[in-house]
Order: sequence, then C-alpha cells, then structure tokens
Amino acid sequence: MAEELTDDQEHGLSFPTSIGTSDRTTIRLLGQDLAEDLMGKVGFGELAYWLVAGRRPTPGQVRVLEAVLVALADHGFTPTAIAARLTYLSAPESLQGAIAAGLLGGGSRFLGVTEDCGRFLADVLAGLDTHPDDDAGWDEVALAAVRDARAAKRLLPGLGHPVHKDVDPRTPVLIRIADEEGLRGPHLRLFEAIGRVHPQVLGRTLPLNGAGVCGAALADLDLPVDLLRGFALLARTAGLLGHLAEERRNPLGMEIYRTVDRNARYVPPATD
Repeated sequence: MAEELTDDQEHGLSFPTSIGTSDRTTIRLLGQDLAEDLMGKVGFGELAYWLVAGRRPTPGQVRVLEAVLVALADHGFTPTAIAARLTYLSAPESLQGAIAAGLLGGGSRFLGVTEDCGRFLADVLAGLDTHPDDDAGWDEVALAAVRDARAAKRLLPGLGHPVHKDVDPRTPVLIRIADEEGLRGPHLRLFEAIGRVHPQVLGRTLPLNGAGVCGAALADLDLPVDLLRGFALLARTAGLLGHLAEERRNPLGMEIYRTVDRNARYVPPATD
C-alpha cells in the first residue's frame, strides 16, 4: 500500500534540512538519533562545531574550540554584562530579554573582534599563492598586510587591549594548545607574525589580544569566518547567564542605575 501523502506534499512543498527533524517517537539531529547517539556522548562545544561545519570535529579541534569558548565567556563588567543586568532590573520576568540585550552589544569593540580578526587574516591569506615555510616568510607577509592597513587608515583587529597593555594572558595559552593539537595553522601563524612586525609600522608595540587570537584559532579550525562572531556570542551567553544568576543573589543593577542617574548633569543644547 502506498504511503499516504500530506496535503503539503501533494502540492509539492518541500523544506529540506540536514540539521534536525522529529516525529512522534524520535528526534533526529545531524543524521543521528538525538536520544540514543548524542545525549551523554557528545559535548556541547563538539555539537556546536558539528552543527556549523556539517562534520564531526576531531578531539583536537574540540579542545581548541572549548579553549576559545572558555576564553571568551566573561570579562567582568563589560558593557554587555551591564546591559544584561540593567535589562534584568527593568524586566526581571524576561530572562531572555536580558541575555538578548547583552548579546546585542557584541560588535566591533566587544566580541566582534573575534570575527573581524579571522576575516582580516583570511582576506590576507586569500591573496597568497602559497604559504610561507618559516617565520621570516610569515613576517614578510604580515609586514605588507600591516602597511596596507595603515595606508588605508584601517584598524588592525586583534591588536591592543584596554587592560592588558603588555601581554593578554589568553593569547600564548591558546597558541600553545593549538600547537599541541597540530592546529597552529596559517591564520595563527600570520597573526603571530603581525605581533612581531607591527611595531616597525605603527611605531609602538601592542599586545595580540585574546579576541583576536580566538578568531585566528577558529579560522584554523576551518569554520566559516562569516560565522565566527556566533561562537563569541555562544561563549558570552554563558557569561551573561552567570551575571544574571549573580544579579539575583547580589543585585547591583539598581546601584548602577542610581549612580548614573544621581550624577547626571544637564547641559543646555548648543545654539548657533
């Protein structure tokens, strides 16, 4: 007996996906049985990579990705955390709104640097016929890239940090982990070279920051550079959830609001 078609199928409607689907008794995700094959057997970072890349990561790729997620989870009272806390103060019934408020602040100054750096490095590498064999060759490529950016008056993503003026402690650790896993690829090599040569052009030495090295590491995992910000936001979601949990235990949102409000100073608008 032929299988009975739904009305939509009879009219030719089709919405293909390789992510997931479900029926009355099972849930399928990435071609696997969610309950039997994935739950308790696959870590969340591994699953996130698999969902984005469409292929299961190696253990080494999982280790590097997990290190990136930990590195980007929280940096204290950043604007994203403050936005989340103040939104929670205004609407404590909307946890999702508070988290969303924090994530919406992920841009060119906070969190977005991860993608910006990965994209910058990928663009430089796309212009090469071959990759250098040694540090001297990478330094040459990096020097040209820094000079081009300076001539175009573009900021170099991944350089400098408002707190860590000498060394961002995350950077050497992530490079070491990638190296241990055989994943210190061209994006990280170029990023390191930029760290070595940029003083020749800028006239000062800036640290390679953690957001930048995370972008380089993620790009070396063969993840789409256009989606790298998503991994930064994924990591920061955990940090924001922690801030909101702390806000429940030890509220600071009202104090932050009152401090700003009580110190607000009216300035008459400028007149022509």
